[in-house]
Amino acid sequence: MADLPLAAVARIAKNNGAERVGADATQALVEHAENYLAKLVKEANKLSIHAGRKTLKAEDIEMAAEKFA
Repeated sequence: MADLPLAAVARIAKNNGAERVGADATQALVEHAENYLAKLVKEANKLSIHAGRKTLKAEDIEMAAEKFA
């Protein structure tokens, strides 16, 4: 079961130019987004641990995002 709300993901797609979004496309977007977020958090967590912290900070997320850009 997905953690991201389907309606929110469909809305994001529409706000970015998709005129219509099918249910299968919404589900695929959710799966890909959740996979990306999981990778991003794992990398950001490594960075926070390296910095001697247990708390993720925005800087960890930004640095991790650069790796996947």
